[in-house]
Amino acid sequence: MRILRPRKLTELRLHSWSGHFQAQNQTPDILSIVMLVAQSSFKAAALIQRWYRRYMARLEMRRHCTWSIFQSIEYAGQQDQVKLHNFFSYLVDHFTPSSHNERVFLTRMFTEQRSPQDSQMENCGDYESIEVPDSYTGPRLSFPLLPDHATALVEAFRQKQRLHARYVLNLLHEARKHLVQLPNISRVSTCYSEEITVCGDLHGQLDDLIFIFYKNGLPSPERAYVFNGDFVDRGKDSVEILMILFAFMLVYPKEFHLNRGNHEDHMVNLRYGFTKEVMHKYKIHGKKILKLLQDVFCWLPLATLVDEKVLILHGGVSDRTDLELLAKLDRHKIVSTMRYKTRKNKKQAEEKGKANQMGSAERPSPWFLPQSRSLPSSPLRPSTHKAPRAGRSSSVPCGVPLDPKELSRRVRHSVDLELERCRQQAGFPAIKEKEEHSTSESDVDSDAEEQPEPTPEEWRQVVDILWSDPMAQEGCRANTVRGGGCYFGPNVTERLLQKYNLQLLIRSHECKPEGYEFCHGRKVLTIFSASNYYEVGSNRGAYVKLGPDLTPHIMQFQANKATHTLTMRQRISRVEESALRALREKLFAHSSDILVEFKKRDKDETGLITLSDWAAAVESVLHLGLPWRMLRPQLVSSLTDSKLAYKSWLENLAKEKLSQQNIQSSLLETLYRNRSNLETIFRIIDSDHSGSISLDEFRHTWKLFSSHMNIDITDDCICDLARSIDFNKDGHIDINEFLEAFRLVEQSCSGGDVSDCPQVTDSSNGVHTKASSVPVAQGASEAMPSSLLECLPYSP
Repeated sequence: MRILRPRKLTELRLHSWSGHFQAQNQTPDILSIVMLVAQSSFKAAALIQRWYRRYMARLEMRRHCTWSIFQSIEYAGQQDQVKLHNFFSYLVDHFTPSSHNERVFLTRMFTEQRSPQDSQMENCGDYESIEVPDSYTGPRLSFPLLPDHATALVEAFRQKQRLHARYVLNLLHEARKHLVQLPNISRVSTCYSEEITVCGDLHGQLDDLIFIFYKNGLPSPERAYVFNGDFVDRGKDSVEILMILFAFMLVYPKEFHLNRGNHEDHMVNLRYGFTKEVMHKYKIHGKKILKLLQDVFCWLPLATLVDEKVLILHGGVSDRTDLELLAKLDRHKIVSTMRYKTRKNKKQAEEKGKANQMGSAERPSPWFLPQSRSLPSSPLRPSTHKAPRAGRSSSVPCGVPLDPKELSRRVRHSVDLELERCRQQAGFPAIKEKEEHSTSESDVDSDAEEQPEPTPEEWRQVVDILWSDPMAQEGCRANTVRGGGCYFGPNVTERLLQKYNLQLLIRSHECKPEGYEFCHGRKVLTIFSASNYYEVGSNRGAYVKLGPDLTPHIMQFQANKATHTLTMRQRISRVEESALRALREKLFAHSSDILVEFKKRDKDETGLITLSDWAAAVESVLHLGLPWRMLRPQLVSSLTDSKLAYKSWLENLAKEKLSQQNIQSSLLETLYRNRSNLETIFRIIDSDHSGSISLDEFRHTWKLFSSHMNIDITDDCICDLARSIDFNKDGHIDINEFLEAFRLVEQSCSGGDVSDCPQVTDSSNGVHTKASSVPVAQGASEAMPSSLLECLPYSP
């Protein structure tokens, strides 16, 4: 199309107007020409404005749909985490270990014990024995830290250098000593600083933290900071962010403050990547670092109060939030917000032992079965029924106050009696190796028993402030989208602010397109500091600055330079493509269930369904709450008489995945659906964070499964099963072998004839293994991991 210059265009218009006047036998004057030009210009401007508004509305609609996809999938993953943890928790609560080793393993699976080694972590021996080689070129730390040390640490991490494990442990020890002295709610005043900067979630994105320091300035006595939780997980630099934050906290203890988020939780870290990151970066000392980090997370303050007027906490509040209770509870007792731990006394233990001797008809049913009534409908709401906790010593009634030494002695004695009983039942003396470390393990149990447990109300208070989200409606209701915390309305916010004479609530926890969002009449401010959280260009990051007048000043940023070169349309298209790709994976992972729903709506068996039925069927399976009719053009490409050939559509979803891996569709669907759960299960079983499951860990865990499923399986069969999964025969099961075993078993179960299953090649030694190699153990085929796959708690 030829583009006319403005001058040429004006000449053409004047020529047309001249013809107009000649046709009307009128003599043109200047005023008439000017009025016609103005009228034409106004019409053109109105058309351009109308077109631009429609264009921007379409872009905004696409951006909103894209955002809904990302957020729905993210929250569905959090539901998976809560359900999977409750699944394991239920098994542990309703399983009585038959030996001391099983008790130690089950206790270690969900709780980080305060063993003597943990209580002595403040001693220098834990890290001073670690030598730093002369070849190490990374940053070096000496204590007490100086501002130059923290600045040098930021520069070293910016240049992709790694801090040596010795300095990591040293820094964590010093951070722990400082955090222990802090109150649950930190008090900050603008009288001592020019301004206070509040930052939201970082989620392991180091570029965002460095950008904030670059734009806003490094921490100093005049420039105070509050970081509002969720420093770790998802991103690849969580360790580096923690080291920087802890370093500045030690350098400026009065000006630099940290709040705990829901991701500062070792159970959440199992799923969202932080545990894996630590073990990858520090293969030798990773377990020690993780153990210390779990303890440090428990000591992080819960909230910060600025000038007694602005409350800063990670998630939100509820209609029962009590700041006085939060200020005085022992926050260190809240090891994880994923599960409320209950003590059990001797009577409960005896009743539990009798219950386990009863038939399967009287065995309690798990929450995922229809007849279940034993667990609450909301995963993070403990019911009034407190299931007895397995793995605790039961010889000492909890209601009787005892001296810690006496308590430790009695518990150790009960453990010895339990060991002796097990030896007598087995008919042979204990192995010497087990006797050598039984004392230390008894100390683990005794020290664990000495730890006071939080009350249900204390636990609920912490869960609410770490997991809750605001809503536009009045009231307070359970947060079923995340699976924990609550939704709180404007009236709940107003009541809390009035009760404690506050004027603003600052929280994080939710990704926002602009990096921030006001709600509840501008009395609640959400700040999110991880830009490009879902995809490059998906969202801005933001932080807020508070001066003496406490008026919030929002600063937005984009840490990725590539976003500045893209137009708005290019950014939205790029993010939309990523979101649709994630959604197609979700659809593929549930292809079988979706097909069943399609067939229900195709009563005439024509193979065609209407678009309305397509949208309803997909939503009934995935429960994502997405505008499927609006997404239909991106997800459904071809129609027949305004109807969808659903079998062809499902086949097209599978083509992309099947081209990447030579696995039949149903098996790959199972892996896509359960991979996150399987990886989390692997890390739960791998309780020592070694990166592989030992045969003992596998045996203890499988006894837990088989007892709950009422399957009689011997230790020999379990050992044979473990050895068959150990494809490279190194005595350990790594994550690839673990996932492969589930794939093979699902294949053998779905294919009917095991001999028809394809061979799998172990790339490490070139050995071809039949799928039937997994269930070779006699009596173990009924207890295959497929049973676990069938009851894996997943949500779309």
